[in-house]
Amino acid sequence: MNKIKFGLSPLPVGLSPTSPTVLIATWFHSGCLRPAPGTIGTLAAIPFGYAIMSLAGPLGLAVAAILLGIIGTRASTDYGKKSGANDDQSIVVDEVVGLWIAALPAAENLFLWIIAFFLFRLFDIWKPWPASFFDNRCNGGFDVMMDDVVAGIYAFFGVAIAALAVTA
Repeated sequence: MNKIKFGLSPLPVGLSPTSPTVLIATWFHSGCLRPAPGTIGTLAAIPFGYAIMSLAGPLGLAVAAILLGIIGTRASTDYGKKSGANDDQSIVVDEVVGLWIAALPAAENLFLWIIAFFLFRLFDIWKPWPASFFDNRCNGGFDVMMDDVVAGIYAFFGVAIAALAVTA
């Protein structure tokens, strides 16, 4: 019987814990926590995303998701090269971007942010096409990011429907 192991995964050789690549790719080391780094990384995205939504609204969160997607692609590529795994489990910046996309219709409604979290995790784990295409191809940071962008878009529609039900 396999036991669940709790702890921190080590950083790839040659990467400093304070390097921008590590901080962005692992979303401030949340991706290094075990078990379930993807879920932990998604949870770590909520306070940042909610704060951005509160300060700058949905447009601000959308801009932040786009910018982090661009920066995260580079960080994911660099981290993956150092670790030897294109989609290293410690890379969770893709979860951050995906959740922020999913939460766009949530505004400042915490209930809808919870729905965004669960729907995003569902689609991120299930990976319906075209998310599965990017996940299977996984040639670097772009593919790492895109499977979660797609999952975030799918979840976005579920959250939008929930938002209509909540406000009706």
